[in-house]
Amino acid sequence: MKHSITLRRVMLSAAALVLMQQGATAWAGMPADAAAMSGAAGERALAGSMARADEQASVGAGQGDVAMLMQLIHDAQLVELRTTYNASYGASLFFYPPEMTYYVALFQSKHFWRVIRSQDEARSEAIYAGFVRQTEQLSQAAIRRTVLEAQKTFIERVIAMSEERARRLQADLAIARTQQARVDVDQRRAQGDAAALHAQEAQAQAQLRELQRQVDALQRATEAGLPGAGR
Repeated sequence: MKHSITLRRVMLSAAALVLMQQGATAWAGMPADAAAMSGAAGERALAGSMARADEQASVGAGQGDVAMLMQLIHDAQLVELRTTYNASYGASLFFYPPEMTYYVALFQSKHFWRVIRSQDEARSEAIYAGFVRQTEQLSQAAIRRTVLEAQKTFIERVIAMSEERARRLQADLAIARTQQARVDVDQRRAQGDAAALHAQEAQAQAQLRELQRQVDALQRATEAGLPGAGR
């Protein structure tokens, strides 16, 4: 801010010198009364200009560079020359044409937290390059955190999908086991029924053979003494 105030005063002094020279030339051809009035008016105008400049300088001196930069951005007085982002961190280089002044800003999430002002272009570019390197360093942890959070979310999603797959397989296995148990019961019942039927068939066969023998015996007894009997 001291450089800005000094620059204003130098410019005003030069303007005053020019006005005085022009006034001296004009006064040479003017009446004494008119020259005196013109000189008084010029002095009042010059005094007013210097008062306004001092007032602006005092207002600027009461503000920090961060507040000044924000005000200039709000008033659309700056030209944005460069901006670099790294995660939520960023660096910007602005130019304020009326004062030939550069503003170099370091910010996070669009909140300025360091501002350097200079009228030296090379110095401003060097500061900007340093701020860019600083954003790279500051963003490493944030970038790493973002990647780890993404990995964690991905792994959790894979785990959830695996758990869901396991639940489906367990449900299928439970159904298969239940059905298998039913099949086993049916098989044992069928085998028992088959064994019982086989026993019943064997018993029926034995009974049939016994009845056949009895029939044959009765047949022989009935035909005893008849011709051809016993054949």
